[in-house]
Amino acid sequence: MNKTGILFFPAFDWAISSTHPEREERLLYTRDQLFEEGIMDFPQIIEYQPRMATFKDIARVHFCVPDIPAQITEAHLVSAGGALVIADARMNGEIHNGFAIIRPPGHHAMTVSHGNRGFCNINNEAIMIEYLRQKYGVKRIAIVDTDVHHGDGSQEIYYHDPDVLFISFHQDGHTLYPGTGFTDELGGPLAWGTTINVPLAPRTTDTGIIYVLENLVLPLLEQFKPDLIINSAGQDNHYTDPLADMCFSAQGYATLNQKLAPDIAVLEGGYSVETALPYINMGIIMAMAGIDFSNLSEPDYRAGKFKESPRNMEYIKKLVATQLANFSRREEVVAQNRAKNEPYQSYYKSIYYDTDSINEEQHNKLRICQHCGGYRLIDSTAHLRNGKVQRVFCISVPAGACSDCQSEAQTIYREMIAKSSSFDVIYWQDRAGDNYRSLNTELETETVL
Repeated sequence: MNKTGILFFPAFDWAISSTHPEREERLLYTRDQLFEEGIMDFPQIIEYQPRMATFKDIARVHFCVPDIPAQITEAHLVSAGGALVIADARMNGEIHNGFAIIRPPGHHAMTVSHGNRGFCNINNEAIMIEYLRQKYGVKRIAIVDTDVHHGDGSQEIYYHDPDVLFISFHQDGHTLYPGTGFTDELGGPLAWGTTINVPLAPRTTDTGIIYVLENLVLPLLEQFKPDLIINSAGQDNHYTDPLADMCFSAQGYATLNQKLAPDIAVLEGGYSVETALPYINMGIIMAMAGIDFSNLSEPDYRAGKFKESPRNMEYIKKLVATQLANFSRREEVVAQNRAKNEPYQSYYKSIYYDTDSINEEQHNKLRICQHCGGYRLIDSTAHLRNGKVQRVFCISVPAGACSDCQSEAQTIYREMIAKSSSFDVIYWQDRAGDNYRSLNTELETETVL
């Protein structure tokens, strides 16, 4: 019998505010429902307890400004650590698949973290992926983000990584936070085609979303052949969610999970605390564990309640065809980008932290390498709510970096330290060598993790 691992962490001591929709009840109603229905008594269900992630686990992914303790609480460490526990269980063969039902969430947290945006400070899935790479040598990973909000943080972290396929379907960014996730966001020059966004119209139903899964997501996974499939399991596509406007049901979520068959699911959003989350989470667990979910439904659900419009189905079919074509061209486009023989690509990003009212400006440079995905240089300036300005310089070397990129990037780090007065902190992130440093220029002290 295949085993399914379940881990709960409701984070009793973490909240943005006492009335905020991202609160501990999101998980408590689910836990009560599962025990009432006896799901946890099934022999194929194994419950795990979380542990704390380390600062090094976080530094593999993030540049926390000015340092990691400034951006997280113990709850963040336990939430991220819960995902790592499920990852260990999956890789050690204890379970066939697992679901980390944790908070605080993380998929809006980007590489640089000056504060909280979209309820997220650090990215649980990315921390887990880099942990899997370092500890188990996993290389090729797919993230399927099913949250109603575009997973802009996960996308940004892996936008230049050709070994991570990031697929997000979500309510169209023209109508919902964070206002991103469009079809032309396809990945950086050396990873073009490995970011696939599916912006869906408001009120899209089970029919439309399952069509996307069957006709786009599953074919892409079959072609990409990842070592692991990670479901960034947001549940706010539900028809009762107060922060969005979609029409997905608990039965739809269970069917999606059954067809997707992720190795690991990690909870993200979902804010219909009483009327949706207990049923969605139960459906996901039943699907992962191979338990019949045909009788699962919300108390107010009626069959045929929502019907997909012919006009929207026509739009969805065109969207799927467009993204299938884009994915098929990925190797051709990457080869064209390398053939330009440009040493770097420079680009600018403006990022707003809605929770903490922070405005960040980034100037990025990507090394266009002929052998690997290249390293990244980030010059980041944040304007804080209290009027303070933080400026940091970040050097990020990916896990698959070649020796030339590692050497070049290390030379740049040493040069930046020598002229460090313009920056508050200078960061060195070498995933290939699993080495992480930061120099606080005011204190002239270097921290090694």
